[in-house]
Amino acid sequence: MSGQARSGYPARLKKRAEFLAVRRGTKRRGPLFLLEVLERGDDQPPRLGITVTKKAGNAVERNRIRRRLREAVRIHAADEMAPGTDYVIVGRREILDAPFVALKEELSRRIRGKKPAHAG
Repeated sequence: MSGQARSGYPARLKKRAEFLAVRRGTKRRGPLFLLEVLERGDDQPPRLGITVTKKAGNAVERNRIRRRLREAVRIHAADEMAPGTDYVIVGRREILDAPFVALKEELSRRIRGKKPAHAG
């Protein structure tokens, strides 16, 4: 099942080489996650990869972080992803304590490439 697996959700990055390729792109750091963005230069649908390192917690916590990120992308940020672009989200432990609304807004802002409204 390639392409867009679920309606409104970007295609998935699956191979390690795809994840590593995105690391060459721009990095947008935030308190909840790191967003790596690579423009592929084609007009194919956007692709998304989500990763959470072991530093973020045990397997249960890492899976919760991944689920929260996937849901935030699905209901809020998928429409803002540009065609021909790969995105990798590196989730941080702080996602577990963040209100879901804050997670959605931060994700949306980072995908658009804008800085937060307040510096602090």
